[in-house]
Amino acid sequence: MTLLKNIALGLCLASAMVAPALAQGTQAKGPQAKNVIVMITDGAGIETWRAASFFRHGALGHEVYDDFDVKVFASTYPLNTSNTPTNTREGAVTFNPEKLWDNTKVDSVFEGNLGSFPGFFAGYDYARADFTDSAAAATALASGTKTYNNAINWSNTGEKLKHIGEYAVGSGRSLGVISSVEWSHATPAGFLAHNVSRNDYVGIAKEIVDSGLATVVLGSGHPYYKGDGTRVENPDDKAFRFVGGKDTWERLTGGTTDYAHIETRADFEALAEGKLDLKGKSKVIGTAQNIQTLQFNRPGVTAGNLLENTPDLTTMTRGALNMLEKNDKGFFLMVEGGAVDWAAHANNLPRLIEEQIDFNDAVKAVVDWVENKSSWDETLVIVTTDHGNGLLQGPDSNVNAYSPIISQGAGALPLVRWNTDNHTRELVPLYAHGVGAGYFVKAAKKDAGLAAYNVPEENRVYVDNTDVFRAAANAFGIEVPAKDAGI
Repeated sequence: MTLLKNIALGLCLASAMVAPALAQGTQAKGPQAKNVIVMITDGAGIETWRAASFFRHGALGHEVYDDFDVKVFASTYPLNTSNTPTNTREGAVTFNPEKLWDNTKVDSVFEGNLGSFPGFFAGYDYARADFTDSAAAATALASGTKTYNNAINWSNTGEKLKHIGEYAVGSGRSLGVISSVEWSHATPAGFLAHNVSRNDYVGIAKEIVDSGLATVVLGSGHPYYKGDGTRVENPDDKAFRFVGGKDTWERLTGGTTDYAHIETRADFEALAEGKLDLKGKSKVIGTAQNIQTLQFNRPGVTAGNLLENTPDLTTMTRGALNMLEKNDKGFFLMVEGGAVDWAAHANNLPRLIEEQIDFNDAVKAVVDWVENKSSWDETLVIVTTDHGNGLLQGPDSNVNAYSPIISQGAGALPLVRWNTDNHTRELVPLYAHGVGAGYFVKAAKKDAGLAAYNVPEENRVYVDNTDVFRAAANAFGIEVPAKDAGI
């Protein structure tokens, strides 16, 4: 990583119940962003990013985000680990980065879904405990408020939280949300909907369709296709849950909603090329022909033999940008590489790298769009993850805490060790570039322990995941009432 220049560290206090907020009445100073694009590779600790770079380039520093001005880290802990609102401060999760780096040896055992993982170090135990799920993380990123695990823009006191997509649309901008998993899944839902539970896919999808809030929504979740890409002629009612139930699906595909609906790879590609006939509609929902992910759930455990009926994330990204750029007032776009997390849960290194590269290609498509059709003076791009997963480290990380993975050159899998098959609260990378990116530099706090990641001293700083919302709102010049900003 290159050095951050002229870091001005500001105060960014985060408590167990609330996160720092954009002050009431605060407006962005100087140029305001027309567009904000947030890109989330779900469940990617730092070594996930590095694994993809080693496989693709044989070295670090060659991905497009490596040239971004701002390179910091982010904390991702939830408000608490309850799955329902508690209406109390009891059980609040705190975060102390010093505990992450504790290399005191322990004989604990972490019981995962794939088997048992030795504790090895106290810091590993801390990283594996009290982690966020993707719903609480998405809520933090989208609304700036910490909440309980399971919540989709829903507070611990049972109230709806206003997310950045609503602020963007309220300012006259357009909203786009795309993902490589179901478009009603936790992360995309966090930028589109509100629900007490992420598992209410029917309710979430109905809100997405019926609200008409977004201009473009793209993802998977198709009721007529299995995870292996094969068609199902007579799906049961459960198969329609990701698209709002059978009635909502029939309204969506029958043309009686605000949205045109697409599903074939050819239509996604036509959307990306700006050649798709939307039949008079100005908004689109795309449901790729897979009920699960674009690619991860296909047969086999290694890369290759991709399904031919689904688009890649880059195609989706280009299609979304083609739709959103039509609004002269600008837009907010969230792009998720959602299946990175699925691969990490499975400890599947080839598929993890494949999914991360798919995400990295989408980042490149965004940067190309900014430089060819917009500019960094009017667009802010934020690239990050919602939490770690797998505690991926080097092969000797059982004896050397946080030892890095080892490259074996381009085209070869790096040498690694998985230390869990679930989420973690490790500090995760965050990259930003464009108008308003300096917000993160001002909000960052020092953490000398980040030296364990072998990053330059200037990059050993972190923000909180809730700062993504505040950076976006600040870049847009949107005033956020204190009650809606985590206070």
